[in-house]
Amino acid sequence: MLKLLPALLLLTLSHNAYAEARALRFSINDSWAMPMVRIEDGKAVEGILVDLHQRLAAKVGRKAEMVVMPRMRVQHALDTGEIDVRCYVSPNWVNSGHHRYIWSLPFMTQRDVLAGVTPEKLEPEQLLNERLGTVLGFTYPRLEPLFASGQLQREDARTQDQVLLKLSAHRYQYAISNELSLHWFNRQQPAERKLHIINEIASDPIACIVRDAPDVPTMALLRAMVQMKQAGEFDELLARYR
Repeated sequence: MLKLLPALLLLTLSHNAYAEARALRFSINDSWAMPMVRIEDGKAVEGILVDLHQRLAAKVGRKAEMVVMPRMRVQHALDTGEIDVRCYVSPNWVNSGHHRYIWSLPFMTQRDVLAGVTPEKLEPEQLLNERLGTVLGFTYPRLEPLFASGQLQREDARTQDQVLLKLSAHRYQYAISNELSLHWFNRQQPAERKLHIINEIASDPIACIVRDAPDVPTMALLRAMVQMKQAGEFDELLARYR
């Protein structure tokens, strides 16, 4: 019996360490809209990212804590260790890499589109003296020269959903939206009020950034994402919200 005590003690300690492992902290940008996330009373309650975060955390034996914050705070929070994982981000949106975190493989593509109230096909460069619905703090590289020259004027709203609501109400004739949010918005509109894709303005690979620190199962999370990609789990998840 005495010979079994060290093994039993090690098993107990391992079990306690597993049980006491803290939740993984995932950032949620408060300007996102469905189908990415729905936020109620400052909490993320449903959407693609809620499902993704919960699934990723479960695969490494943790719970997911979703921290809602303004977009401008997210990268700083990752750099300073306030959050562990930032998902739905593109290398094209981050100025530089950092030794404190590691990129995952891309799990989807975001397409930003020029949307309008009428079906037509034109390039954004053809617009002149138009107010364009945009999300506060978001940058649109293709359009920045047009904003800088005064050819187009930004009209910012706090969230992507608010941008589309204002477009639907004809507060302006054109707006920028990611394709997923536009399709989700149109699901709730009668045929005569559906918004239209006029042109694609950007296409970016979307991935996660995982903080590389002893208290984060960094490599396990990255491996889990590779396995999810190979098993088609990302496509399955996205299909539920299309």
